[in-house]
Formats: sequence, structure tokens, C-alpha cells
Amino acid sequence: MADNFAKLNLGKRTVDDAPPGAREVLQQAQQKIGMVPNMYAYMANAPGLLQTYMHGYELFRKNSGFTLAEQEVIFLSISFENGCEYCMAAPSMLADTQSKVPPAVTEALRTGDHVPDERLRSLSEFTRTMVTGRGRPSEEDLQKFLNDGFTSEQVLQIVLAVGVKTFSNYANHMCHTPVDAAFEHRKWTKPRSASHVAA
Repeated sequence: MADNFAKLNLGKRTVDDAPPGAREVLQQAQQKIGMVPNMYAYMANAPGLLQTYMHGYELFRKNSGFTLAEQEVIFLSISFENGCEYCMAAPSMLADTQSKVPPAVTEALRTGDHVPDERLRSLSEFTRTMVTGRGRPSEEDLQKFLNDGFTSEQVLQIVLAVGVKTFSNYANHMCHTPVDAAFEHRKWTKPRSASHVAA
């Protein structure tokens, strides 16, 4: 993350000192994955932010109509455009270990290169267009996405994903959230060639 980004003077919260509303989320994370990710620990300073993020994230995961691999492509495409180092590392690890994203696709998403899968490339390009266009794709962009086999309902699911990832991307920017040791091997920095990514 760029050194000149503003940084909030907030510490990580724990299960013991998190405010009501956030403590329960941290406890569930600890029980489910055996750790409290740094992102959750910082977001816990604003319980409504953490709760809203988790609720939207879980609804997208369960009801979006996208496969796990497609969901990861969407999240990585959003975080790439927003230049979020933390949210590029963690989903890359999930792409590697759980979501069955082809390694060449994950690497292309991390570098901003050509995605070597037609359907996933269409999904990534449309998602990135939604982010850079602030939710206003051209009629041509929308029609191409639909012609590539996606649905109008899935367009709105991408809106949900953009909202969810914007919560986490912006919170990580403001807190300069360090990447957890569990994701360190997938640490990411903005490619020099990706001039359109947030500086």
C-alpha cells in the first residue's frame, strides 16, 4: 500500500475487547477457521461495518448463482481494481486451495493480464467494468456479458459483491491491514503496468 495513504489510529480488536456486535463475529471466525483474520480485527472497531460485510459476504457466497471459482474471480477482480493488497492475498489463497480456480487464471487476475478462460475472462472484465464505471456499464458491455451465458440476476449479484468488497477494500486501505501469516505466501503488490489500478 502506498506510504502516503492516510492511516487510522485504531488497533486490532480481539474476542476479549471487541465491542458488542463485533465480538460474536470474531468468536465465530475463531471457531470456524481457527483464527481471527486481521481484516476482521480492524473492522471490529465499527461493529456495523463488520456485521454488514459478513452478512453480505455470506449471502453472496450462498445465493449468487456463481460457482466458487467464479466467486473468487469476482472478488479478485474487484480488489485488483481497488488496489487492495490484503484482499488480493486472502482470496488468492482460497482460489489455490478451495475454489478450484485454474492457477493460470489466478495469476492473470493478480497481474492484470489476459485471463486464459473465456467464461472467466468475460466475468472478470465485466466485474472490473462495473467497478471502474461505478455501476454504469455500456449497453454493449452488458449485452456481451449476457450473451456469454450470464443472467440479469447475476449482474445484481455482482453489485452485491462490489458493495461487500468495497467495505473490506476501503477498511483495509484506512487501517493499512497487514496480511496474516496464513496468506503471506500470496502477498500482492500492484503491478507497475496496471496504471488503472488505484495508486
